Amino acid sequence: MDQHRNITGVILAGGRATRMGGKDKGLQLLNGKPLWQHVADALKNQVSAITISANRHIDTYQQSGFPVIKDTLADFPGPLAGMLSVMQQASGEWFVFCACDTPFIPACLVERFVQQREDAPAVWAHDGERDHPTIALINRGLVQDLQNYLTAGERRVMMFMRRSGGHPVDFSDLKSAFVNVNTTEDLLMMQEHK
Repeated sequence: MDQHRNITGVILAGGRATRMGGKDKGLQLLNGKPLWQHVADALKNQVSAITISANRHIDTYQQSGFPVIKDTLADFPGPLAGMLSVMQQASGEWFVFCACDTPFIPACLVERFVQQREDAPAVWAHDGERDHPTIALINRGLVQDLQNYLTAGERRVMMFMRRSGGHPVDFSDLKSAFVNVNTTEDLLMMQEHK
């Protein structure tokens, strides 16, 4: 576990959640607990600290006791803006980012990222079918590249990860751990089946 002790876990809860009618997705309840809390609970034994990236309901997130960092860029320019803001304001060399709408993050996430990173400055989860670029381990060294990318008007997470020299890490054995909640219907379905 020692190699994970200097990794900061970041919950990305700063989006607009347009497919959920604009509700703050991280605060939606799954089995009586907000989605962001499911992610925090899954991460807490894998990282040295947890930070929340959020742009709304800051006071609600702050009640958790975790640091809450807002985007420095205006108009919710997407997950990369949250990633950039956190890396600019939080200390540490490595950051594990997890979208707040993936409540079933596996207990081996960070360990596998670390083991399979090789020399890449970024790695992300691949469930055997699709990439999950907002579930990623990223080095602080990418801050300037990321800032330039966003300043140029780019927003695509996957494109940035590939450009940065990153590669996917295989989690096909844990595909269901990366199910994400996009709509209220998804949430209802998960309540019934968990």
